[in-house]
Amino acid sequence: MSEKDPFESGKSFLVGKKEELAESKRTSIMVADRFVVIIYHQGVFYAMDQHCYHAGGSLLDGDIEEIDNKLCIVCPKHKYKISLAEGEGLYKIPNSKDKDQPCWRSKGIKQRVHKVTEVDGNVYVTLSETPGWIDSDYYQSEKGRAELKIEQDLEHSKLGSG
Repeated sequence: MSEKDPFESGKSFLVGKKEELAESKRTSIMVADRFVVIIYHQGVFYAMDQHCYHAGGSLLDGDIEEIDNKLCIVCPKHKYKISLAEGEGLYKIPNSKDKDQPCWRSKGIKQRVHKVTEVDGNVYVTLSETPGWIDSDYYQSEKGRAELKIEQDLEHSKLGSG
């Protein structure tokens, strides 16, 4: 393999062609048994666990907003804000000095983010090796996936009976 090929490390995974991923803007993909969403926004690729750390909502259709000078994805399920670069959970508190200008605070890293690399028109994801538990890890576990499946089955049955 060439020295430019990040797959050589055994920890990076080819997820697609840059052109195709950029055109689709959002892609859901399984990377080494992990559900990951690849996001292309303003010329930059981001990758993170696909299911929101809070209640497992899919981030695939989340809006992207700039919050406190950070690009964030907003979970469509409960509107939780997660920074694209770090996976930091952000929340708003009242500003005692200026009621019209909210203050944003961090909950810390809640969503596992993964490194994205482009090589010769190909896009690779290197899964996060951050040690310890990150809240979004729950929806990658067997128990979390079973919970998501039950929810999806309930939603489908409601749609079918309406």
